[in-house]
Amino acid sequence: MSHPTTTIADRSCLANALTCYLQSDAVVITLTNMQVIEDKYGAHYNARRYDYQLSLGELSLFALTLHLPTNSKPADIESVRMAALKSALVWQKTSLSKNKESEAIGYNVLVVDIQFTERPNSSNQFHDHDQHNNPPNRLKHDFGVRYFEEDLIVDMNDSTGQLQVFSWHDWHLLLAMLQTPCALWRFLAHRLEQLHDSAIKQRPSLVSEEALATQFLYSTSLLAPAIVIDNALIKYKIQDQPNPALVAMTLAYRHQSTTAHMYHQHMQQSSTLWSQLCSQMIEVFEEKRTGSHDKVQEVELAYWQQQLLDESLFSRHELIRTLYRHPKQGHKLQQEGYVVHQHSYESLGRHYVLIFYGQDGKGKHGKQVIKPNLEKIAQDVATRLPIAELHHVIVLGIDFITETDDTFIDIDLWIQPIDAMTQRERQLTKQLQRLKQQAAQQLDK
Repeated sequence: MSHPTTTIADRSCLANALTCYLQSDAVVITLTNMQVIEDKYGAHYNARRYDYQLSLGELSLFALTLHLPTNSKPADIESVRMAALKSALVWQKTSLSKNKESEAIGYNVLVVDIQFTERPNSSNQFHDHDQHNNPPNRLKHDFGVRYFEEDLIVDMNDSTGQLQVFSWHDWHLLLAMLQTPCALWRFLAHRLEQLHDSAIKQRPSLVSEEALATQFLYSTSLLAPAIVIDNALIKYKIQDQPNPALVAMTLAYRHQSTTAHMYHQHMQQSSTLWSQLCSQMIEVFEEKRTGSHDKVQEVELAYWQQQLLDESLFSRHELIRTLYRHPKQGHKLQQEGYVVHQHSYESLGRHYVLIFYGQDGKGKHGKQVIKPNLEKIAQDVATRLPIAELHHVIVLGIDFITETDDTFIDIDLWIQPIDAMTQRERQLTKQLQRLKQQAAQQLDK
């Protein structure tokens, strides 16, 4: 019997990004009452829990894979799926009761993957490397409105620890659409609100996962955190006026104008490019760690990755836009090099210093001068910035390399964690630095 299958890629940028937030190895889970189901339908299951510590809270992902014979009937598939779901909900409820003392904010997600195999009744584990060499034959299924209204019996008044259920296809489609960890987190919050709304009003608001994600991505709520940070930057006098791009996007989204789609495409493209650049920067550092014995060796690469990947769609858009402006700069500016300051629009306190190397390698902004001093530059910038919430300064040394008709970007990276300081402490530190500079100038004279 043939079944609708899917070949959607399971390694989107966000799927890759989540690995650096993983807290420990996956935990293998044993579900109750599944042995009878396995024997009856010639099925096999495996279940694992993955715990991620995102910047906004904890994400617990429960991956449930059901292996069924290729000739399984639709009714049998549904019976196995429902039995597995009930067992998963029982496990979830038991797990929550054992960890009542935990007050951490978090979301719990169950992803159900149904695969067909020619090896029914097999007790062998299905390893990831086997699936990599032989892509699994997955069933394309979903959990529609009827499922959430009639089949999934949960207390919608319990806002903590609820298990949000997705098919494998829908989950990876969402990862590809949302692209960033913070967007995923906020979407899960939005989705939970929609489910609560449906239960209270007795009217389904979840047409499909894709439609709900599209609605979320084209809402002004996506840009709300950026607006808060934009206002804070004006208050701290980091900038004089609201970011024009943020104002334009917010108006387009609010009025659902035709330019909203264009802005969304720009942000999606920028997000993908930023993810690729992050991978390149981290790879360079990994090579440097293995070949040297300096301070970089002590830095946890996952922690560095998190700082870069935590950025929102709008933050990534602004960072990539700054890079794209470089080829349009005047010849003199490109020759001498220059510095651009950019602040995160996801986290107030993460500041970027983009140093575009001059073509004259030995000049003030030349690569030979700047590259050995990235850490010192980060520390100096941290002292001067008036932001009390400052927690990281990220310095990027950017080199545009042209070979024949192609242009490549080579980026040197330094991420400097900053100890929290009060506004008064920061002012005193700036005064002390100014006095030291004056004393040094007097000595030179």
